[in-house]
Order: sequence, then structure tokens, then C-alpha cells
Amino acid sequence: MSVPAYDAVEMGTELTPVTVKLRREDLVRYAGASGDFNRIHWSPRVAQEVGLPDVIAHGMLTMGAGARVVTEWVGDPARVVEYSVRFTRPVVVPDTDEGVAVTFGGKVADKLDDNLVRVDLTALAGGDKVFGAARAVVRLD
Repeated sequence: MSVPAYDAVEMGTELTPVTVKLRREDLVRYAGASGDFNRIHWSPRVAQEVGLPDVIAHGMLTMGAGARVVTEWVGDPARVVEYSVRFTRPVVVPDTDEGVAVTFGGKVADKLDDNLVRVDLTALAGGDKVFGAARAVVRLD
């Protein structure tokens, strides 16, 4: 995949959306990889006791999945120089084979100096907005 040319990219350019399916088994794998075994990510009883509707995805798992919309656009994760996310709501992961689909999108919001662009990101799960303020700064050619 070729890196977009800075001069050819316009503000408002939409990135190709990426949809990721998250299932409970993905939460188990992520817990093992990250060491985050908080019970709200695997126990419906505990999740509901703290006011959640059900088990939720790890925030960093959701954030990492969201970065894909940018890394697939630029073709190289090393081109991401900044990435931040503020969450508006958790991603509830039902105990089904289908899990939940989270669709990530992005739009070029600003062209900065030194071939850098700021991309504002979105995330929707079950029609609900997951990301509040989410943005990445990437270096283009």
C-alpha cells in the first residue's frame, strides 16, 4: 500500500471505514495479552453490579482496533506520531457467536506543518457513539 501524498490530501478526505467484530473470546485473548483481568470484561454479574449493562470490551482493545482505520490508510503504523481517544460509552460485548460490530471511521481535519495531518476518528457500536474526541496525527510523504 502506498502512503498518501501530503500535497494530494485535502481537508475533509474520508478514510475507508474499518469494521471489527469483538466477541467474548477476543476479550479473553486481550486479557491474557495485556494482563488486564478486570472482571467487568468477563463476568456479567460483576459488570451489572457496577452499573454496566453487560460485559464490556477493554478500552485499550477498542482504541487499538480504532487505530486500524489510520494505519490501513497510511500503510505503516510508524507514521502515526500521536493518537488519543476519549470514550463516550463502553462497547458492550454480548455472549453470542456474532459479538458486536464496531465501525471506525476517520476524516482529515487539519493539514499541519512537516507533512503532518490530523485525522479525527469515529467509532460506532450498535448505533451508539463510542469515541468522543479521538484523533491521530500522521506523517505523509
